[in-house]
Amino acid sequence: MSVSQAAAEVSELISQAERALASGDRARADALLMRVKAVDPEHPAILNETALHELRNGNATTARELLERAVARDGSNTRLLMNLAGTLRRLGLVEDEMRIIGRVLAVDPRHLFALLQKATLLESQGKQRAAAKVYHNALQTIPPGTQVPGALRGLIDKAVAATQANDAALDAYLREQLQKLRVVHATAEQDRFDHCFDAFLGRRRIFTPQPTFLHFPQLPAREFYPRGEFPWLEQLESATPDIREEFERVFAEDAASLEPYVAYPQGVPLDQWAELNHSRRWSVFYLWRDGKPMEDHLRRCPRTAQLLEKLPLLDIAGYAPTVFFSILDAKSHIPAHTGVTNTRVIVHLPLIIPPACRFRVGSTTREWQPGEAWVFDDSIEHEAWNDSEVPRAILILDVWNPYLTAAERDLVRTTVMGIAKYYDESPLVENH
Repeated sequence: MSVSQAAAEVSELISQAERALASGDRARADALLMRVKAVDPEHPAILNETALHELRNGNATTARELLERAVARDGSNTRLLMNLAGTLRRLGLVEDEMRIIGRVLAVDPRHLFALLQKATLLESQGKQRAAAKVYHNALQTIPPGTQVPGALRGLIDKAVAATQANDAALDAYLREQLQKLRVVHATAEQDRFDHCFDAFLGRRRIFTPQPTFLHFPQLPAREFYPRGEFPWLEQLESATPDIREEFERVFAEDAASLEPYVAYPQGVPLDQWAELNHSRRWSVFYLWRDGKPMEDHLRRCPRTAQLLEKLPLLDIAGYAPTVFFSILDAKSHIPAHTGVTNTRVIVHLPLIIPPACRFRVGSTTREWQPGEAWVFDDSIEHEAWNDSEVPRAILILDVWNPYLTAAERDLVRTTVMGIAKYYDESPLVENH
């Protein structure tokens, strides 16, 4: 038999042995490995099996020698390297164990068991903070929803506990370091830094705009915008009693004019909108729709209409502004979704807000308060809940993103109108 034929035969026998082991047929696996040994007694797989046999008999020194011979022939085999590292741990050879684990991670930086073993080794050396960082890295390699093997469950729980304890200690330490600066800058905006700080400690995610239609680059990704960007908000808020009164009349007298906000035709993938499609659980009363005034509706709400004339609404013919009363029924949920573009931002003016009504944009969740408006980027993932027993109502309108220049607004306006004209579509896109 030639050398190449022998190598091919050994490779096939090893593959068969591995499949036999995977299926639980230890006897067949042993028989196949005996055939490998007859062809190549120094094959790494043979040396590994022999070493494991020696380990079971308490002969760690012999096992180490066998595994080092195996690794000399196949130095990138992480299974061999991990067995050698485990043997070195039994022998109490800490530095050698760490060196071999380093070789494993050089081959596979995301090797879960190697990371966990490195962390426990660091813990045994009293290096708790270094161990916590490695535990954190180990946990990051586990995809969400993965069923961890029972043999690793204890180590994973230990990694979680160590990571949480370290995060808490780091949080306390950094807060102490920042305390004086927080006071010095007490009047300055710190929300963005708070988000940065929480994201570093794993308490919040950083969401980015994901518009479904037009994404304008290099605009700040603000979940909720600072009020100072919109000096007219106070004027809007001061009109809350008038707007609420007109809404209440509409809601009582013009119920037939309310329509489902989500109204996709047949044949459109609904995804998260399946439950709300054509449902009055989320209904609206339009004042402006796709850039067109709803004259009959505006006449029903004259004081609201008069106020809207004073606001810097988004203005794109056939597309914007869109202004409406939004009614979310009791025990209803608007699922997570993103809007069409970050060239606009959305204003909410809460009108009728029962308890247990909340709104999430990205990583920030707030509760509406009657008469307190806010502005947010709806191209960042957002959702809403009404867990109360009665409907919730707000006024919603869209305005230009304050970070667009006048020239950029003109260019965006013409582009959007041009796309609509090219495809002969009106309205151009759904506003969900």
